[in-house]
Amino acid sequence: MSNTAYKKLNSELKFVYSENDTLSIIFQSNEMLLGVVGEFNNNIKELEKITDTKIYSRGNSILVKGNEKKNELIKNAVKFLTEQFKINRTIEKKDILSSVNKFMIDQKINNSERNIEYIIKTPKKSVIPRSEKQKKYVRSLKQSEVIISAGPAGTGKTFLAVAVALTMLLEKKIERIILSRPAVEAGERLGFLPGDMREKVDPYLRPLYDSLYDLLDYEKIQKKIEVGDIEIAPLAFMRGRTLKNSFAILDEAQNATDTQIKMFLTRIGENSKIVINGDPTQIDLPNKSLSGLNRSKKLLGHLKEISIVDFDHKDVVRHPLVSKIVKAYSDNNRDE
Repeated sequence: MSNTAYKKLNSELKFVYSENDTLSIIFQSNEMLLGVVGEFNNNIKELEKITDTKIYSRGNSILVKGNEKKNELIKNAVKFLTEQFKINRTIEKKDILSSVNKFMIDQKINNSERNIEYIIKTPKKSVIPRSEKQKKYVRSLKQSEVIISAGPAGTGKTFLAVAVALTMLLEKKIERIILSRPAVEAGERLGFLPGDMREKVDPYLRPLYDSLYDLLDYEKIQKKIEVGDIEIAPLAFMRGRTLKNSFAILDEAQNATDTQIKMFLTRIGENSKIVINGDPTQIDLPNKSLSGLNRSKKLLGHLKEISIVDFDHKDVVRHPLVSKIVKAYSDNNRDE
C-alpha cells in the first residue's frame, strides 16, 4: 500500500471526544463502516466482548463509552481493522483479536507507512507481521540465506516462511519450494504405517499443506505440486540432494537430530534459502538431548549469512488464551 493510501485511511476516519468520556469514530465511507462493524454488527460485538467496552453503531459513526485508556484501545483497534478491510476486503475473527493485541497498538498505526516493506502480498490475502519479532523474521526471510527460528506454536514461524516462499516462487525469483518435516518423531520409521508412501507421510505434513491452501487456491497448489514447483517431503528424503534456486523450509525441527539438521543445512545450493523452524518445548524424540535445534543456533549464530530469531509467548497471534497457556508452561519450567 502506498503512502498516499495510508494518508487516505487517516482522512476517512474522524475522532471526536466528548466530555462524558465518549469517543465518536466517524466514517466518511459507508462501505468502510459496514466492513468494519460487520454483518449485524458482529465485528464490533466481538471487539466489545474482548475489551469489555460499550460500543454502539449509529448512522455513520461508532460510539465508544469508556475511560481514556479504553477509548484509545478501541480507537487504535478500529484503525487497524479499517486498514485490514482496505487490504483484504474482509475482516476475520483473528484480525479482531490482533487489533487489541498490545503489540499491534504499540506500533502506532498512524505511522504504519513504515511497515509497508513487511507486507507479504499473496494471491488470496496480504499477510502482515503482528509483532516486532515477526517483522525481524520477515526481514530475515527476505535478506538472509539461512534462517533459524525457535519459539512456541502460534508465532507464525511456518506460515510467514511459506508466505515469503510462495511470493518468491510466483515472482520467479526461485524455481521451487521444498517443505519438509521429520516424518516420524522417533527416527522417521515409515515402514510400519499402512498405505503407499504418500499416505504414510501426508498426516505428518498436513500443517504445511494447510499453510499453502490459506495463501493460494487449492487447484493452483495441486498443479504446482504435480509439476514439481512445490515439493512436500519428509526430512529423510533430503539426504544426498543439492537444492538450487530453491526455498527450503524444515518445520518441527526440534524433532530433528543434530546430524539431520546438519544434513538439511548442507543441501543449500546456488540462489537458495533454507529455513529451520521449531519449538524447543515440544521435543518428541525419545532422548530430548538428541534434538539439534538449539545446538544449530549456538553453532551458527555468529555467521553473518545466518539469521537467528527467537519468539516467545508475546508473539503468539492465535487466540489470546494460547499466549497465556504458553507463558504459564514457560514460567513453570523455569521454576522446576
